[in-house]
Amino acid sequence: MRTFGVEEELLIADPEDGLPLALASGLLAVAAPSHAEWDAGGGPSLKSEFKQEQIEVNSLPCRTAQELRAQIRSGRALADSAARAVGARVAALATPPVFHATPTTGNQRYATMGKEFGLISREQLTCGFHIHVSIESPDEGVAVLDRMRHWLPVLLALSANSPYWMGADTGFASYRTQIWNRWPTAGPMDVFGSAAGYRAVLAELLGTGVPLDEGMIYFDARLSRGHPTVELRIADVCLYAEDALTIALLARALVETSAGEWRKGGPPSSTLTPVIRMANWKASRFGVNNQLLHLLEQAPYAAADVAGALLRHIRGALTASGDLALARTGVANILRRGTGERLQRQAYGQRRRLSDVVSAAIASTHNYGERSDAGLLSR
Repeated sequence: MRTFGVEEELLIADPEDGLPLALASGLLAVAAPSHAEWDAGGGPSLKSEFKQEQIEVNSLPCRTAQELRAQIRSGRALADSAARAVGARVAALATPPVFHATPTTGNQRYATMGKEFGLISREQLTCGFHIHVSIESPDEGVAVLDRMRHWLPVLLALSANSPYWMGADTGFASYRTQIWNRWPTAGPMDVFGSAAGYRAVLAELLGTGVPLDEGMIYFDARLSRGHPTVELRIADVCLYAEDALTIALLARALVETSAGEWRKGGPPSSTLTPVIRMANWKASRFGVNNQLLHLLEQAPYAAADVAGALLRHIRGALTASGDLALARTGVANILRRGTGERLQRQAYGQRRRLSDVVSAAIASTHNYGERSDAGLLSR
């Protein structure tokens, strides 16, 4: 069974007015003693991110859904405990409802990016959800990238959690996607063909002098630089911990299914990259509230139908890992009650206060008692 792990970027916020707080260094200092305990016990870890108003929680590699669920929950608790010690809270919000552009500090690389990329950098307070899935070789990894690329917009739709930006409702379910895609290397990519083909594309991009380094290769999915994994980067950070687990299960099964297709000689995805970009845009705009592009049919279908098609595509891998029922239940829950964007809008609608959105998000980030509804996608 392939191992998998996640990175969750969380917003550090004032629990009263909902404003982002540039306290990442303070959180890391407070959490340092706890890190030693977590390391001894095999727990998650914290690290700084692009902005001081966010903190990244990294899980360890896991083999089972139960292990990863525990890592996600304890990681969020670790980050929130450190935040409370400095008068803040952490919330799984992919964009802050209230925010003004800020300079980027933390290390020299980030400072250089701030200088080179101007307002794109100053406004880049977005929180993503990255899933790492183990691979046996770079060739297998690139084969996976080539075969799963047209399914990634579904993961975006199921994670959508960023309707607000600069104090306004953007009309998007995942406005983070629109902000993030201003980076010159972000978004879907063409078929690479082989590990050598992948490295050749990276070399040409880096040769332009636009990305500072390989860390700025922000494809929707890529080979990890530091781990023997494929890294899926398209998703918003999920408001609900159970949604994060669901999407991680789908991602692992998608990697396994794609690798199996490659081993059997199956061809890579033939979907044109501009069409995948349209699918990303539609997922970003509507989440699961409307139609998505069904890229096997090359046409719009109801979100539940497209999610169901993904589940059928990866059913064998989910069955083999023992995760089929859990994944079906998780997707059904998302379709029934919506993603984080729906809760955010509901929270705002009660008193029309953006601070209420952050308060509701803080509660949901750390609430693990959700009711399940397994029936919707059982067929």
